[in-house]
Amino acid sequence: MNINFTTPKGKIKPMHAINNAPMHWTFCDAFHYLTEAKIPYARLHDTGGLLGGGIFVDIANIFPLFHADPEDPRNYEFGFTDHLLRELCAAGVKPFYRLGCTIENYHPSIGPRRSIPPSDPHKWAVICEHIIRHYNEGWADGYHMDIEYWEIWNEPDNEPVAAENPMWKGTMEEFFTLYEVAANHLKARFPHLKIGGYASCGFYEILNTASAAHSGVSSRTGYFIEFFERFLTHITTEGHKAPLDFFSWHTYAGIGENIAFAAYARQMLDKFGFTETESILNEWNSGIHRRGTLSDAAHIGSMMVALQNSSVDLLMYYDGSIESTYGGLFNPLTRTPFKAYYTFYGFGQLYGLGYQYPIEDADPSGRLTDTVYALAAGNADASKRAVLLFNLGGETEITAPEGEWTLHVLDETHDLTPVGSVRGGESFGLPAEGAGMLVAD
Repeated sequence: MNINFTTPKGKIKPMHAINNAPMHWTFCDAFHYLTEAKIPYARLHDTGGLLGGGIFVDIANIFPLFHADPEDPRNYEFGFTDHLLRELCAAGVKPFYRLGCTIENYHPSIGPRRSIPPSDPHKWAVICEHIIRHYNEGWADGYHMDIEYWEIWNEPDNEPVAAENPMWKGTMEEFFTLYEVAANHLKARFPHLKIGGYASCGFYEILNTASAAHSGVSSRTGYFIEFFERFLTHITTEGHKAPLDFFSWHTYAGIGENIAFAAYARQMLDKFGFTETESILNEWNSGIHRRGTLSDAAHIGSMMVALQNSSVDLLMYYDGSIESTYGGLFNPLTRTPFKAYYTFYGFGQLYGLGYQYPIEDADPSGRLTDTVYALAAGNADASKRAVLLFNLGGETEITAPEGEWTLHVLDETHDLTPVGSVRGGESFGLPAEGAGMLVAD
């Protein structure tokens, strides 16, 4: 393995952010794991379970009576969300706040509670404004948390038929109006913050059709594409223009597909003039069927490496909670880390160094061999160095780069712990579907 530690390739991006956190109701005793892994952000969506647990984050939980006066602090119920955000900030994790509602994927006979479009988009925006003021400007006995990212809604494109959409029981055009009104209002009040959305369901259709342009809706995934293109058209049309500091999107596909989706998102944003808009993949999972396995750790890490080398600016795994089916980092019975947690821990060590350095014998995605993905990092002068490697295949021999290194291993018996030393030019083994980290001595 040949690494050029002369000139940095760029910054290590925050590819190890998560959704939610290892909270058990209101107990946050496992948050120290987030601190140790240097988790940079936790996106607040589906927080607390069904209907946001009835108490967390969602607009309807914080401002339960929409007819009430949004200027009156007595009409807000901040308490539970305050507790969560205080604990996140104390752990060194920045909240990434989703303004909207938790998915309503319960039995359809119950009917929607929160996913109906707000009757007054401007009033909804004013409510959001006061939530931001509470957490960033101290309003209503609030805080100064400097929360940077404020995301408008989640997956309004989930289904083309409103009655079947668990996230948005309205039309495409109604969402465009809500975004236009809210984004303009919030950006005018908080020009220094990042206002964006809309957490798209993704771009699966581009791999199944010769053209990303759709004259009509032929499928659910086709609707995702149509929604995206019409959204960009709407907010760039005179009279409807709206800011888009970041565009967020989701995927549950594999590495190759996600690289293609990232390129498509960047291409479309640039095409519509949003060349400075961040592309944020803030819901992904390499496969819940691997949950709790060493293989899951290797697949997650390989995705992080590949997307570090893509046009994605921020990556947020779904999710970091304990009791969710998608919670792949912590064992819900013991409240201790699964193997996948140590992938985040390892990436956090590289993130802390600051800079990526080029691995000359890896391909553009960071793939070093047919099954191994590798990422090299160091501080600005490369006086501190580390290399992280993830193996999706059988046990593999790798040649160490120049220098003297301590080898850390993630396998069934080691949690990215040191197992010995290796010199440049010597071979060392990567465990099957496991990981290794080299730290310069």
